Amino acid sequence: MEYVYAAMLIHKAGKDITEDTVSSVLKAAGVAVDEAKVKALCAALKDVDIEAAIKEAAVTPVAAVAAAPASAGAAEQKEDKKEEDEKKNEEAAAAGLGALFG
Repeated sequence: MEYVYAAMLIHKAGKDITEDTVSSVLKAAGVAVDEAKVKALCAALKDVDIEAAIKEAAVTPVAAVAAAPASAGAAEQKEDKKEEDEKKNEEAAAAGLGALFG
C-alpha cells in the first residue's frame, strides 16, 4: 500500500511517477524498496488518469453507504421469512404427529 501512497504523493506534488521518484519517496519514508513492485506500479499507472480515478473512488463509497441500509432491510426480511418457514415446518410436523395418534 505504501507504494500506492508514494505514487499519490508524487502525483499531488505535480511530478512524474517514475521508478526513481517512487523509490526515492519510499526510501525517504524508511521503507525497504522492492524494485519489482516499483516497476509493476509504474507500468500499471503509465496510462491511468489519476485525477479521474481519484474522483471515481470518491464517489464509490457514497454509493456503497447509500446502498447499505437497503441491504440491511433485505437481510431482515430474509430472516423474518426464514423464521416463518421454520414455524410452518413445525406446524406441519405437529399435524403429522396428530394424525398418528388421532
